[in-house]
Amino acid sequence: MLPAPPEEWFQIPILSGQVVRLEPLTPAHAAGITRHATPETVAFLSRGGPAENTPQEWAAYIERLNALPNRLNFAVLIDNEVAGRISYSEVRPSDLWLEIGTMLTPPFQGTAANPEAKLLLLTRAFEVLGANRVHFKVDERNARSLRALDNLGAVREGTLRQYQVRPGGYARNSVMFSILSGEWLTVRARLMQRLEALTKQPLS
Repeated sequence: MLPAPPEEWFQIPILSGQVVRLEPLTPAHAAGITRHATPETVAFLSRGGPAENTPQEWAAYIERLNALPNRLNFAVLIDNEVAGRISYSEVRPSDLWLEIGTMLTPPFQGTAANPEAKLLLLTRAFEVLGANRVHFKVDERNARSLRALDNLGAVREGTLRQYQVRPGGYARNSVMFSILSGEWLTVRARLMQRLEALTKQPLS
């Protein structure tokens, strides 16, 4: 397919799946995140998180994320509960790639939230925008996320050593994973199988 025009890459549409709804992330979602967030929620984020787990601090953090260039942030909702956020954390239409980053609060980890949110953004990337590549960068200490991306079928490309400095000065090693357009159908099938197992319902 021909790639979508660059301006379409920077739109933030509402995307709905069987369980998950994605919508533009705004400070109005801060209270919902606060309800379920713990220190673990932000422990491995490259940019850290709010100083305190309060709606005011989360709202300010969301405003900072939304102000970053080439970044698009979505709230992840299940049954109108805010499960976290998922982002195109970098958008590069000139090179036909995007980066995806995810933050879910503990009650929603291990549920349909992660695979379906990723399915929605990956489908848009490859089937609507015409991306050649989508990649993910994960803190090498984050065993849960490393395992999830390995199980997804993303290719582990290597480790970017001391690549991102977190608030407080810790220089994290970031493990790079990628999915290419030619690999998308295989990855999509794995995501669908995972969702079917979690929801106990066949997915078309």
